[in-house]
Amino acid sequence: MAHTFRGCSLAFMFIITWLLIKAKIDACKRGDVTVKPSHVILLGSTVNITCSLKPRQGCFHYSRRNKLILYKFDRRINFHHGHSLNSQVTGLPLGTTLFVCKLACINSDEIQICGAEIFVGVAPEQPQNLSCIQKGEQGTVACTWERGRDTHLYTEYTLQLSGPKNLTWQKQCKDIYCDYLDFGINLTPESPESNFTAKVTAVNSLGSSSSLPSTFTFLDIVRPLPPWDIRIKFQKASVSRCTLYWRDEGLVLLNRLRYRPSNSRLWNMVNVTKAKGRHDLLDLKPFTEYEFQISSKLHLYKGSWSDWSESLRAQTPEEEPTGMLDVWYMKRHIDYSRQQISLFWKNLSVSEARGKILHYQVTLQELTGGKAMTQNITGHTSWTTVIPRTGNWAVAVSAANSKGSSLPTRINIMNLCEAGLLAPRQVSANSEGMDNILVTWQPPRKDPSAVQEYVVEWRELHPGGDTQVPLNWLRSRPYNVSALISENIKSYICYEIRVYALSGDQGGCSSILGNSKHKEIPYRVSQNSHPINSLQPRVTYVLWMTALTAAGESSHGNEREFCLQGKANWMAFVAPSICIAIIMVGIFSTHYFQQKVFVLLAALRPQWCSREIPDPANSTCAKKYPIAEEKTQLPLDRLLIDWPTPEDPEPLVISEVLHQVTPVFRHPPCSNWPQREKGIQGHQASEKDMMHSASSPPPPRALQAESRQLVDLYKVLESRGSDPKPENPACPWTVLPAGDLPTHDGYLPSNIDDLPSHEAPLADSLEELEPQHISLSVFPSSSLHPLTFSCGDKLTLDQLKMRCDSLML
Repeated sequence: MAHTFRGCSLAFMFIITWLLIKAKIDACKRGDVTVKPSHVILLGSTVNITCSLKPRQGCFHYSRRNKLILYKFDRRINFHHGHSLNSQVTGLPLGTTLFVCKLACINSDEIQICGAEIFVGVAPEQPQNLSCIQKGEQGTVACTWERGRDTHLYTEYTLQLSGPKNLTWQKQCKDIYCDYLDFGINLTPESPESNFTAKVTAVNSLGSSSSLPSTFTFLDIVRPLPPWDIRIKFQKASVSRCTLYWRDEGLVLLNRLRYRPSNSRLWNMVNVTKAKGRHDLLDLKPFTEYEFQISSKLHLYKGSWSDWSESLRAQTPEEEPTGMLDVWYMKRHIDYSRQQISLFWKNLSVSEARGKILHYQVTLQELTGGKAMTQNITGHTSWTTVIPRTGNWAVAVSAANSKGSSLPTRINIMNLCEAGLLAPRQVSANSEGMDNILVTWQPPRKDPSAVQEYVVEWRELHPGGDTQVPLNWLRSRPYNVSALISENIKSYICYEIRVYALSGDQGGCSSILGNSKHKEIPYRVSQNSHPINSLQPRVTYVLWMTALTAAGESSHGNEREFCLQGKANWMAFVAPSICIAIIMVGIFSTHYFQQKVFVLLAALRPQWCSREIPDPANSTCAKKYPIAEEKTQLPLDRLLIDWPTPEDPEPLVISEVLHQVTPVFRHPPCSNWPQREKGIQGHQASEKDMMHSASSPPPPRALQAESRQLVDLYKVLESRGSDPKPENPACPWTVLPAGDLPTHDGYLPSNIDDLPSHEAPLADSLEELEPQHISLSVFPSSSLHPLTFSCGDKLTLDQLKMRCDSLML
């Protein structure tokens, strides 16, 4: 099985080699490209390139048709007609340059003949700074050097080491960037003073160069491994008895230690000889985290230090607190017999606390009786109690950790502002820079030498005098008359500042208000107005402003809502108004719509001011002379003849004259008189025709037509008078508007029953007049109006003149 696999591998490698050779041959089957003096040249050298065709590989076997072209990468640099081309090339850059020769025939694409690569470089420089090192006693020898500038050519480096007894070790590196080689051998300390020599040689096609020899001993090149297993111990949990332990190689002679607090950047250095893996540290601070590192060396003068070990971090034990608390107090009267005492104190510094403060112990004592009244333990930095206003009181405050307590701070409770002569004078507070307030004062009127110290107190100003507001203070020596306060100061906050002058058991105070503001920063003057575009009318907006400087942006100012009313757009009103006016004019110009509007207006008019056509049957003359009315006859042939002029009317006896009114036309169906209803519906006349007939005498044919209209009109009147009883709901009175009567001046005959009916059916006209049955008046009215004149026994046409559209006396 193994023999079969090996045979297949050899066959595969043979096929690959044959394909590569075939590709090489096929790539230049038409000709060759030669380079002289060499394919590898020195920077700045000249090279000759020749391109030649093989026999029968040209264009049509004519040399003058062969055009050989030489390309440098993709750029044409030379051409020639014939079987060969010679070109001299100079100024080639460092690195590899490709030249390709191609054949161009008529009416055909260019054919690649062959190509060549030219390598341009420099000879290797002499390697510098050759050094060798062995890491640890069990490590191997490795050397490094500086190779100089890049040759841009294939360069081979050879490292050679020679030792005692003609021992020689050699290692090669074929990488052009090679600057490190490891021999893989270990030097032993059997002969620590034996000399070894190392040398490195660089070789390429353009030359070679060797470094200077480097001679060393075992102690010179061996670098110890970093110490390991570092630990620290505190004897009896005391920082004063601290020991650092570690492990090292056996030949190490010298150690160096460095340590620092974790929050510091400066190291403390300690050198120790023959430490054998331990060292005592005496200057560590309690309750502080430290970082420790150790390095080793084999000889005091020879060799090199090992790398620093991994860091060890450890915290030192606590110690009893040192120093004393800075205590201050504030008094407030509750009533005539009691007062409130509020104590405040500042935290101890880390160096003073020397551990974690667990609590504070407060002791309140009355000095008169010498008896402790109150003891309290608190974890806060303030304490408040109520004591009597009588007697002398003293307070002691101390801080405690796991190791003990600090010395107590004792103060006597007194009225700090009682001595007016000790009050500092001319107290002022001014902003000083950013978040600082400078307080200045003048010594009190009393002997300034009596002042033992000044205390400057400040807190945020609250109108109610809230005692829960944090209190801040600082102490100043008696010869100082100013203090810069910066602790817990905020910008643009008003503070109540007091300056106390203390002298034994007496004190005086003065107060002032002050604040701090930001440091002025250069800025450009901002405009006090700014236009805002693209706002919509009748939309409510909320507006606020902020100020921006290099220090940042302020908070929002007061907000304001506003709404733009917008300018009145008269086009929005004029254009619809014009359109509506045009439409209304067009509608009112039609006769049909005018007629409907007039009827509607007549219906809306109060009934007591309307003028209806009176019913002749209810007249006094009709009741007094019924026989004469019945005997009155109006032959139909008289109506068909030519009418006389209005100036010479024909006397005709009628029973009653009609008063001109503007009645409402009602015509519900009546089954008893179908023919007369048709006569009513047949009466339709336009207003324009009426006006024409009233202004000029009608022609004969017009008179005939008008006579037919009068016949219909008389039938309407006659149908109204035939049943004067209003109790008949089946056939109510039909009232015709005065505007629909004929315009020609004529007579009203009393023999209407003898008038012939109109020939044309009037059913359609009746249906058209039905929508005019409108009665919207809310005023009472009577259907008849009495005549305003006396007619005597008879009413003749010489006393009555009636036109088709009105009745006149």
